[in-house]
Amino acid sequence: MLMVGVCAVVMMLGYAAMLISGYVIAGHRARAAADLAALSGATTASQGGDPCDAARANATAHRAQVVACKRVGDQIDFVVTVTASVAVALTAPGLPSTVSSVAYAGSEEVR
Repeated sequence: MLMVGVCAVVMMLGYAAMLISGYVIAGHRARAAADLAALSGATTASQGGDPCDAARANATAHRAQVVACKRVGDQIDFVVTVTASVAVALTAPGLPSTVSSVAYAGSEEVR
């Protein structure tokens, strides 16, 4: 009986570790996807293109989804803000199924 209890505790701890690891990995992926998408959007904006289209394409390539994208400023001085979302592989009832991250990129005036 004691062995059954120990096995149950070990299994629950293993499940909790897998669940936490899934959220940590999804958070890292969301941050990386948002950063790369914002940089891609800023580069495209500096070349005269649409930054949000480039950000969406880059995020899709990194298995993420752009939730929000905004460009503020003019052609010379601007900031692109991207919010990327990544799905969590293993979820539990009551916990969110996606993790989001925000990144900023833009032009920097050289003086």
